[in-house]
Amino acid sequence: MAKCEICNKGVTFGIRVSHSHRRSNRAWKPNVVKVKAIVNGTPKRINVCTRCLRSGKVTRAV
Repeated sequence: MAKCEICNKGVTFGIRVSHSHRRSNRAWKPNVVKVKAIVNGTPKRINVCTRCLRSGKVTRAV
C-alpha cells in the first residue's frame, strides 16, 4: 500500500461492526497521490497524502 513520504501516514486497521453487531476486519486507507514535488532542490515524484499537500508541507514542481 502507498504511504505518505512526508508524514509517514499509512493504512490503519480496525473492526467493521454491522447493525447486528457482527464484527469483521477492515482498513482505513489514506488519500495518497503521486505528485511531482521539489525535493532537495530537484523535482521528484513522491507519494504524498492530500493533508500534507493542503497544509503546504510540499512544494509542487510545475
